[in-house]
Amino acid sequence: MDKSDFAKIVKITSPIFFGYVSIGIPFGLMVARAGYPWWLAPLMSVTMYTGTGQYIAIGMFAAGAGLAQIMLIQVLVGIRHIFYGLSLLTKFKDVGKWKAYLVYALTDETYAVLCSVDAPAGQKPGRFYAAIAALDEFYWTLGATIGAVAGSLINFSFEGVDFALTALFCVILTEQILASKDFLPPAIGIAASVLAAVLERLGILPGGNMLLLSLSVGITALVLAKNVGKPKTGAQK
Repeated sequence: MDKSDFAKIVKITSPIFFGYVSIGIPFGLMVARAGYPWWLAPLMSVTMYTGTGQYIAIGMFAAGAGLAQIMLIQVLVGIRHIFYGLSLLTKFKDVGKWKAYLVYALTDETYAVLCSVDAPAGQKPGRFYAAIAALDEFYWTLGATIGAVAGSLINFSFEGVDFALTALFCVILTEQILASKDFLPPAIGIAASVLAAVLERLGILPGGNMLLLSLSVGITALVLAKNVGKPKTGAQK
């Protein structure tokens, strides 16, 4: 890969740089606030590499949740990546040895970038796409490391830091609604969350299971709602 191609990749991923560093720093601060060593933030970013999953994992570990529960939540939260992968089957057909890394490094933002660009003529697509994914992972790891080190060395209030991911999802949700004009998925998600919160508050739902119930109910309701009114094929009948 020559300098011009690398410069192009840096330009393509520059919005991801600002987003990942700004969201990665609060994650690192959360790691420090929870009492973990600073190096856990970059370690998780390299071995786990899922912004949402890392935020959830630190919060659940700090709350004393069991490993099995955390793993189940991670599967439910990350299940959307199945559909990401299916939509990239054609693009990843000729990436060769880079396929395993591209599958591992497929985050929401990297997916969006890969869907919008093609490898330059004469450039091996696998190396080009892997460079995009690797830079994105570097951005996230950099932000998480900065936050963890700062949180370990500087004594200041962490109040509101853990709201950073919530704010990011609010922005993403708003953009998705404006783009798709489809209010059904967010409405189902909000209703499922409210239901789980009420059941937990009433003592019907055991404490710490709100996220699990809301995800389960939301996914089930969304699948059912999307299939209501669809004409059945002969095989389905």
